[in-house]
Amino acid sequence: MSYVKTGLLMAGLTALFGAVGYLLAGQQGMLAALAIAVAINLFAYWNSDKLALARFRAEPASEANAPGLKALIAQLCERAQLPTPRVYLIPGEQPNAFATGRDPAHAALAVTAGLLRHLSHEEIAGVLSHELAHIKNRDTLIMTITASFAGAIGMLANFALFFGRRRDNPLGPLGAILVMILAPLGAMLVQMAISRTREYAADAKGAEISGRPLWLASALEKLGVLSRRIDFHTAEAHPASAHLFIVNPLHLNKVGSLFSTHPRLEDRIERLRALAREMAQL
Repeated sequence: MSYVKTGLLMAGLTALFGAVGYLLAGQQGMLAALAIAVAINLFAYWNSDKLALARFRAEPASEANAPGLKALIAQLCERAQLPTPRVYLIPGEQPNAFATGRDPAHAALAVTAGLLRHLSHEEIAGVLSHELAHIKNRDTLIMTITASFAGAIGMLANFALFFGRRRDNPLGPLGAILVMILAPLGAMLVQMAISRTREYAADAKGAEISGRPLWLASALEKLGVLSRRIDFHTAEAHPASAHLFIVNPLHLNKVGSLFSTHPRLEDRIERLRALAREMAQL
């Protein structure tokens, strides 16, 4: 069901791109914007692991700095039928984690030092299972395609602003200006909705990998509290990367749910508890 919803949202984003592109920049402008956005996002996709790991000063995990972490990930990967990703440790006290990489064979999984300090072994396993689910679901590819169309819509607005709108635009000057403002906003909302859908899917698949949905539910409860108490200065300096993490690492929690890259933690926890009840009845 999550893939159906994701597909519908991506179809809507594609349709929005086509309509806005034709109205504001014509067929040639639309294709130019798409080509530029695809090129930018392909570069980011191909180098996403290197860029993200460097941005957060991640270093390879070892028995010296993260005892037992690689062994636990290898065990979970066997359950998930995934190749073992490269494992990294991010300096920082806020407990958090993310997965990156263009496909399961080139994936990397990074956790903060605070995650290992503040969570129990079971809770860590729940978090790791969630991140492995992102890898198995190929969410990096989905979000790259989504970012391509959202970026292209933003570029179309810039093209129309700097190079003038089409003379035969049926919207008129005021309509064109409104579309230039509202279309990128609409694209951003759809992109964030897709991101939230993929988080729910990763929670469900992660619970399947670990076999214990309540491990992740307990971890999310703890992460929700600690992420609001403990600053993550590197993440604050790179807010565009907040969607990578299992919970929002920023302190901008007053932003409405429409503008959030993550679902409400309470909703995620309740879904996991419901899943645990279902599994107990089998």
